[in-house]
Amino acid sequence: MNVDVQIAADAAGIPASDSIRDWVQRAVNETAPGRDVDVSVRIVDEHEMRALNRDYRDQDQPTNVLAFPAGDAGFVPPGERLLLGDIVVCATVVAGEAEEQGKPLDHHWGHMLVHGTLHLLGHDHATDRDAEVMETLERRVLASLGIADPYAGN
Repeated sequence: MNVDVQIAADAAGIPASDSIRDWVQRAVNETAPGRDVDVSVRIVDEHEMRALNRDYRDQDQPTNVLAFPAGDAGFVPPGERLLLGDIVVCATVVAGEAEEQGKPLDHHWGHMLVHGTLHLLGHDHATDRDAEVMETLERRVLASLGIADPYAGN
């Protein structure tokens, strides 16, 4: 598994690249065991995230995490390395959310990376049923990392 981490923001609290890799790897290993994947993770500022969110989702505001799948994993033969895609995380939005929600910053970072990775693996939360499936997977992966249920109390 290859996780390329790019830090393009100057913000406090950005986790170490090894932690970012660990969270992505755990999400892949828990939900798609045995897959050899390539993932890129880019940590950005609000300006870059706002532009991406505006250009790709028609939302003219920064968001916490975006995922850009590379293609259909069904066409990659088992045993072949799969290019999953890109995860983009806005450092200041994640920090602000963690503070607002009273969560440890590293736990919220872990949640965002697991969430983005699950999107790359084809999961979504567009419907209530899809959200239930995705959130169950998130809870399972996060629990394996010692991170509390991010949806408790919602």
